[in-house]
Parts: sequence; C-alpha cells; structure tokens
Amino acid sequence: MAKTMSVHEAAALWNLTDRRVSSLCKEGKIKGAKKDGRSWLIPANAKRPADNRIKSGLYRKTNTPSKLPLPIGISDYRLASSDYYYVDKTMMIKDFIDERPMVSLFTRPRRFGKTLNMDMLRTFFEKTDEDTSVYFKNKKIWACGKKYRDYQGRYPVIFVSFKDVKCNTWEETYETLSRIIRKEFQRHSELVTGDKLSETEKTDLNNILHEQANEAEMMMSFSTLSQMLHEHYGEKAIIIIDEYDTPIQQGHTKGFYDEIINFMRNLFSGGLKDNPHLAYGFMTGILRVAKESIFSGLNNLTINSILDNKYSEYFGFTAEEIKEMANYYGADNKISEICEWYNGYRFGDTDIFNPWSVINYFRNNCQPKAYWQSTGSNDIIGEILSETNEDIYDRLNALLQGESFLTYIDTGVIYPQIQNNSSSIYSFLLVAGYLKIVKVGLSSNGDFMCEVALPNKEINFVYNKEILQKLNYIIPQATAIAVQEAIYSSNAAKLQELLSKLLIQSVSCYDTAGENFYHGLVLGLCAMLDNRYYITSNRESGTGRYDIALCPKDLKLPGIIIELKAEKDCDEEALLALSETALKQIEDKKYDTNMKAKGISVILKYGVAFSGKTVKISTKQ
Repeated sequence: MAKTMSVHEAAALWNLTDRRVSSLCKEGKIKGAKKDGRSWLIPANAKRPADNRIKSGLYRKTNTPSKLPLPIGISDYRLASSDYYYVDKTMMIKDFIDERPMVSLFTRPRRFGKTLNMDMLRTFFEKTDEDTSVYFKNKKIWACGKKYRDYQGRYPVIFVSFKDVKCNTWEETYETLSRIIRKEFQRHSELVTGDKLSETEKTDLNNILHEQANEAEMMMSFSTLSQMLHEHYGEKAIIIIDEYDTPIQQGHTKGFYDEIINFMRNLFSGGLKDNPHLAYGFMTGILRVAKESIFSGLNNLTINSILDNKYSEYFGFTAEEIKEMANYYGADNKISEICEWYNGYRFGDTDIFNPWSVINYFRNNCQPKAYWQSTGSNDIIGEILSETNEDIYDRLNALLQGESFLTYIDTGVIYPQIQNNSSSIYSFLLVAGYLKIVKVGLSSNGDFMCEVALPNKEINFVYNKEILQKLNYIIPQATAIAVQEAIYSSNAAKLQELLSKLLIQSVSCYDTAGENFYHGLVLGLCAMLDNRYYITSNRESGTGRYDIALCPKDLKLPGIIIELKAEKDCDEEALLALSETALKQIEDKKYDTNMKAKGISVILKYGVAFSGKTVKISTKQ
C-alpha cells in the first residue's frame, strides 16, 4: 500500500493551516488525495499546490468589506467564528467543564442561539484529524489554561438536530428522523473501515447505513453508535441533540403525539440513560422533558431553564455585548432604540436581548421592525386562542395594553396540558419567548409565581400579527384592512358599514357561536386596530355591564360599544327585534357613560343578534 500522510502532516510540511489543506483536497487540487471516512489521506510524495489566490493589498482594500458580515442564519460554529462577527460564548465550555453534569438540557425560545452553541460544543470536544483548536485560540476559553485546553478534540461526538422535523404525519416524521440519524452514522463511516468492531456490530452498522434497520433498531441507534465509537476510539462518546422537542410539538398539533413520544423515549433513554459508553450529553429545546416521561428514571439530567442562573448569559446577547456590537457597526446612538425593540427578556439573573432580531436590525441599516415573527411554528398560538375563555381573554388583552399580571408558572409544562389547564398557557408563552418575567417568587409547592408582561415593542407587534393571522377564520384579512383604513381616516360611516359586514361574515361561518367565539372576535379587533383602542369586555359603565367596548386612545376616533344577544330558531322578524333590544339596552343602561366622561364625542353603538347562521344588526350613533 502506498504511503500516505494526514491533513495535519501535510499542513506542517507545506506551511499551511489544516483548514486550507482540507479545502485543497475538497477542491481536487491535491493529486491522489482520497477521503477515508471524515479524514483525507494524501500521498506522501504529493506536491504542495500552487496558491493562485490574489494577495495584493489593493485587492483587499477594494474588495474586502471594512466590517465583518453578520451571521444571519449561520449555525456552523467554524464558519460563524471565522468569517463573521461572532459574539464569543466559549466561556460556556469552561462553566460546563467546571461542573461536568452527565446530561444537560438547555431550554430557550427559538432563534436564541441554541444550535450555534451546540455546534460550538461539538467543534470543541470532537476528535478529528483536523486541528480544530484554531477555532478557539483567539477565544476566551483558550486563555483559561491547560486544564480546559486538554478537553479540546478529545471525544467522539454524535450530533443531531431535529429543528427541521416538521411533518404532518407520523410516517413522514419517522422517515425524516431515520434519515437524520442515518446521516450521522454516515458521518462516522470510519467505523466501517476500522478494525475495532465485531462482524455482528458491522452488520448492525450496515443495516442502518443501507436503510435496512427496523423501528426498534432505530430507537436504539444512539446506544448502538455510542458503543461503536467508544470501541473505535477508546474514548466514551458525547451525544448532542438539538431542538429535541420540535417533532414532539408537531406530533401534538398534527395528531401523532403518542407515537412520537414512544419513539423519543426509547431513542433518548438508550443513548442517555445508564449508557456506559456516554461521556456527556447535551440537549436543547423550548420545553423541558420531565413530565413527558421521555426520561423516566433518568437521574443524571440537569435542567437549565430560563428561570435558572446557570448559563443564563450564553443564549442571546447581554447588554455589554450589544454595546460592543453597536460600537463596532458605528451605531452607538441606537442603543435606546435597540433596548425598546429587542431587550426585555430575563434568563436567570441576566437581562437578554433577542439575538436573531438584533443581528437583523444591524444588517438592515438599523431599521427597527419585528424580525422574530414567522421564524417558527405558531400553531400553539392558534390552539391557545381556540381555548380562550373570559379570564384568558382579559389577560391577553391586558398584555396588549402594556399591563402585567401575576400567574403560576410551571417550566415543565407539556403540550397536551395547554388545552386542559389555563395557567399552562402563560407557562408556554413564557418559555417560548412571548412573555418576560417582571418579578419571580416561589409558590407553596416549590414552583414559581411570576409577574409577566410583553418583553418589548417587537413582541407587541408579533402578538398583533400572529393573533390576527390565527383569527383569519373569524376576520377576513381584506375586511380587517378596510376597518383599519376607516378608523385611521375617522370615517365613522364607513367604519359602521364594515363592522356590520364583519359581524355578519363572522357569525355566518358557524351553526352556533358561543362565548369563546366573541372573545376571539374581540382579540381579533384588538389586533387589527393596532393598539389604537383600549379593548374591554364585561365591564361596568352606567347602570350595567356591557359586552364589548372599544375606547379610542385618540379622541378623534369614534368609540364603539357592542351588545350581543343570541336565541335559537329565530325568524328574521324576531331576530331584528332582538337586535333592537340589544341596542336599546346600550341606551337604557347608559353604557356610553365612561366614554362620554373621557370626552369621546362620536360613539358607534351596535346591537347584534344571532341565531344559528343568521345575524341582524341594529346601529346608532
């Protein structure tokens, strides 16, 4: 067999970096270089390729940007830390090594840097032919001393991310999960050519590589692969699972929750529970897992939620990191605007900015807008709205009006609980990034009682947009836009016409409409009116309690009062009379008293009566 040398040996011989030699191999510029698993084998007599890259100072001056680009959507640590503006989070490695928990779970909202941090851990710990220390020598972790540097490049690593597993059926989900796992086996193809595995183990390996493994074998794949890596390298494996709960949320919303929970329970337990071939495990997600029974009996799991102080500064940007970034991009005068739009989160004892939104803000010439919306699935928001009752409506509306309230928070909330327990709604909204903690305290049973509010201006816009989108079945978008235009132009007559049309169209979609329907309708009005109104329901005014009132923040806009009546099997004449009764009730009980006291001169009054799919509306100004 012809003699060969490794990438590292070639780099030392030719005075190049390991990364440059690997790139030359990939580009086919080193004659005879062949891939062996994840490594390149280079003929020992290979010549150093000519470097045809342009090196003139003039070229660099005219073609290289003066500032590093921002890592929009970059989750590859090597790329982000080498070629982009990178906020150094490597001290997370030091904190881990100091504590060394067996299995760590980090729960954070979407787009808060979970995947990039997991790839950072993979790059630091993974044993490869490439000298990956070059990606850390100018980072904070490298200055911490030999104790920490000795962990670099030491372990075989299993790394999978489930962030894109968003299928509609269990069959599609299983196939996607199998493909991701199979791809990780392929990344460790050095096991096939190595001589450390038994024939039986190689048969198991080939079954997975060639799509011949059954579901039971796939559920044990983490256990299988970690054992093989341990035997091949003589070192226990690290298992990193990013966004573990994305398939679980999808299973909940699409109706295959039991199937996905059963698969995940066996997959994770095999790899992380009592696994003698496991060095350490890392996981990320939005929700914690204890109540999902995925890790029943697992006593080596350390949970790091948004309420915990440990690792609190490593997901998202701190105030100091924001100041450094603003200074680097010449935007020191924008700090207050960044705070108003993207600050407000509090993880443990650390104030945190939304990293996705801040990066997009700088990239778009410091234009403030809601960048975080539409970055993930909002199906749960729709589910919350479908279960809206009077208490939930009042609280969600209070949030949109800039208020806060005290609620019980369980960071171990699971998806099925959202439908059955109203308090779990706020727990989910908090861990998913839609709420912030104003104050936190312990309840009598050891859980948390938190005062919560909307974090910032961005999330206020997200609430408006996402709530409106989820209420499209109630409010046609074209009608909503027309209502906005009428309100902004103070066209009371047009507004009256559109609201009448809106109510008729809304109720006509349903055989029956109950209290939840009207709470949803009010939330929709709140969203589409873009915070131009204070929306209240079932409040006292005059000598009674009105159903719905929209009190304008700008006194030039009209006030709106809606009284609702419903009876079964009404003919048109009876329904018209019922609507007139509702309108008369507004007049008789003087529901407009509070608005008049505030100086609102134009008040639109709607008496609405419905029976099945038939609606009658009586109006008065």
